[in-house]
Amino acid sequence: MSWDRLGDPFDVVVVGGGDGAMVEAVALAGGRIVATLAWDAPLLVDVGALLAIDLGGLGEVALADPAALERADLVVCDLDQLDLVADAVLLSDAQLLCAPSPAERVAALAIAAQEAAAPDGVREGEPARLRRFSEEVGRIAGVLARLAADEGASLLADRRPAYDAGPAGLEVLVDAATVRLAIRARRLRAQFFGNDLFEDPAWDMLLDLFAAELEGGRVSVSSLCIAAHVAPTTALRWIGRLVEDGLFERRPDLRDKRRAFMGLSARGSAAMRGYLAALDRAGMPLG
Repeated sequence: MSWDRLGDPFDVVVVGGGDGAMVEAVALAGGRIVATLAWDAPLLVDVGALLAIDLGGLGEVALADPAALERADLVVCDLDQLDLVADAVLLSDAQLLCAPSPAERVAALAIAAQEAAAPDGVREGEPARLRRFSEEVGRIAGVLARLAADEGASLLADRRPAYDAGPAGLEVLVDAATVRLAIRARRLRAQFFGNDLFEDPAWDMLLDLFAAELEGGRVSVSSLCIAAHVAPTTALRWIGRLVEDGLFERRPDLRDKRRAFMGLSARGSAAMRGYLAALDRAGMPLG
C-alpha cells in the first residue's frame, strides 16, 4: 500500500464539491474522477461509477435531481443542511458525512469502493460498517498526518461483566426535568475533563430522545447530532446503528416532506423506562 493513496483504482462522479476537498479525497483513496457536475446540473440515469455528492458550503441548495441523494454512494453536507438531506439518505445505502475530516472522507470513499466491488446484494449492516469506518479512519489518519492532526476514532466492544437488574417492577414516573438535569450533569464534566474523555453518543442521544418523549416534543436529526456531543459524522453513524437495532425510528415531518424527525421506538421507550425502574429499585440516580 502506498502512503500516497489507498486501494485499487475506482471511478467516481462528483456532484458539487466546489472547495476541492472531495477531489483530493478521491485521489488519496485511489480513485479517479470521471466527471464533475455542478450541484444544479441534471444527473445521468446511470453514472456507471461511484456517485459522491458534496454539498458543503452551498447552503440550502435544491438539487436538480433530488432522487440522486438516494442513489448516491456518498453524501457530504454541513450541519445546517443535515435535516434537508437526512430523510433521503439515512435509510438508504449511501454513506452520509456531516462536516467530515479529510480522514473521514477518504475512509468513506474506500469503504464505498469495497462495497461496490462486492457481489450483488452483499452489503454490510450499519453496526459492521460503523466498526470498519472507525478502523479505516484511524488507519487513514496516519496517511493524512500532513493534512490534519490524527482524528481517528475507536469503538470499544470489550466484554463487560453482567449486572442483574432484578425482576421487572412497576414503572417509575420520571419527569423530563430529571432527565434534562442528568444531561446537564454529563455536559458539566467536559468543563473540567475536556470534551473527548467521556464520549458516549448512544446514551446521550437516548437521554435526549427520552426527555423529548416526556415533553411531547420532536427532535430533528441535526439537533440529535448536537445532543450526541461528538463529531456530526460520528453521531450520524450511531443514529444509523440505533435505527438498525430498533431503538430509534424515523418520523416524517408532515408539513415539510424534505425533513424528518427522530424518536424512540416502542422498544427503545420500553427499555428506557425499564432501566429507570431498575435504577429506582436499586436506589441509584440517573446519570
